Amino acid sequence: MIWRKSHKTAQSDPFDWAAYLEERASESTDPRLKRFYQAKWPEPDTPISDVPMVALDLETTGLDSQRDVIVSIGLVPFTLSRIHSPKARYWVVRPDKPLTTESITFHRITHSVVANAPALNAMFEELMQCLAGRLVVVHFKQIERHFLNAAAKQVFGDRLLFPVIDTMAIERSRLKLERYRRWRQWLGQRRPSLRLNDCRLRYHLPQYEAHHALVDAQATAELLQAQLSYEYSPDTPVSALWE
Repeated sequence: MIWRKSHKTAQSDPFDWAAYLEERASESTDPRLKRFYQAKWPEPDTPISDVPMVALDLETTGLDSQRDVIVSIGLVPFTLSRIHSPKARYWVVRPDKPLTTESITFHRITHSVVANAPALNAMFEELMQCLAGRLVVVHFKQIERHFLNAAAKQVFGDRLLFPVIDTMAIERSRLKLERYRRWRQWLGQRRPSLRLNDCRLRYHLPQYEAHHALVDAQATAELLQAQLSYEYSPDTPVSALWE
């Protein structure tokens, strides 16, 4: 990889994740949540090149975590220099609500596929074991953060929150979309897309099938590696990237 810039901060994030994780480890009453928060998490000043990461993607029946449900989960462990595809995991989840026609068309996960799949509460602890101590990487954190929190409330009766790196947020910052001026739209210049495959195209990464949790997790891991190689130094502290 060619490191083109010294490290810079993708966002202003004053939140003290180290203190939060320690507090939750002390306060959590469910032993499964306690074990999760007691995992060895990266210190804020740890260089991103030394951090174990895991790309995570959830496919859901919609965008509302209070109304919609998770139908599949994919994750791929990786580091800045290597993607551990043989250790990837993929689950189809049997939802507690009927699948909609729109969801089946979108994800190609049918009633017959979910019929023999595990329920969320049967595999959620295993998922958390795969995430514990790793820096989770997602594309559009609102989906994974809100749906996993809703799932934790269902399974453990308690909230779930941990630091993530959001490749969409990195791309939004890189493209300076917050300063995108309305007159550009008046002149017919379209706002750049932040969809996963469109972001990958900017780094000359291949296009993958969309809306498959495992494929999207792999695509997210590759995208972060590309973004960091263009925009950051390998000694960038994780506190400059997580949110």
